[in-house]
Amino acid sequence: MTVVHDLGSFDEPLLVFGGPYSNLQATQAMLAEAKRLDIPPRRMLCTGDLVAYCGDPRATVELIRDAGIAVVMGNCEESLGDASEDCGCGYQAGSMCDLLSVQWYGHANRLLDDETKAWMRGLPRHIGFRLAGRRLLAVHGGVSSINRIVFPATPPDEKATELALSGANGVVAGHSGVPFSQLADGRLWHNAGAIGLPANDGTPRVWYSILRPCPDGVLVEHRPLAYDHAAAARSMREAGLPDAYAETLETGIWPSDDLMPEADRGARGAPLAPNPLLWRH
Repeated sequence: MTVVHDLGSFDEPLLVFGGPYSNLQATQAMLAEAKRLDIPPRRMLCTGDLVAYCGDPRATVELIRDAGIAVVMGNCEESLGDASEDCGCGYQAGSMCDLLSVQWYGHANRLLDDETKAWMRGLPRHIGFRLAGRRLLAVHGGVSSINRIVFPATPPDEKATELALSGANGVVAGHSGVPFSQLADGRLWHNAGAIGLPANDGTPRVWYSILRPCPDGVLVEHRPLAYDHAAAARSMREAGLPDAYAETLETGIWPSDDLMPEADRGARGAPLAPNPLLWRH
């Protein structure tokens, strides 16, 4: 039986973000944006992978922990917490992302202390909450697997299967790094995107979302976030991390997109402009 951490019920906007990825500058910008929007940490949710590609894993984790934001366990937290040999991201063995992960995972593993890793080990794999009467389940990748990668072009029947497994009206997920929202038979699949890396759209912007109750249902808004990406890239280079990901912060293009469905790869370098989605009652 799946154990679900209950976050409670909300009738006010909820801010969702994923993948801080050790990007301290982006995380600082995210917290500043939440303060500007008057959204307190109790109405914020992170879909995991606090640490990954960028240069400041410990400071990034401390910032989110100190804020008291609810965090779903990501595959990186699972791997670091369990002292695994790799990040568990699901990359194909020998692929560019797999080879690059050896360096950033080792960097994070060295900088995080045992207490932080124990905290990661205790994070919930599933967080349930209600928003405007809707039951939602927050996971990292998929309901069936922590590192399942679900993209916009992932076949609808696969999303429907994951939604059915959730037992909820909607799923809030992360891991893929691409912001999108889709409905399947009235159920919502929502990915806020990641704040640690751009969305492969040729811009240095990163993404978060607002789930806003309204008279007709829930309005799902994808929002870009600008931050000091030059400082984040400089931090990576000073740490001796792979330059491919430092360049990603500057160019907005991933080093490799071989995990993406062909339809999503075709959007590489095209600036995103997601429309709001009204999830009707």
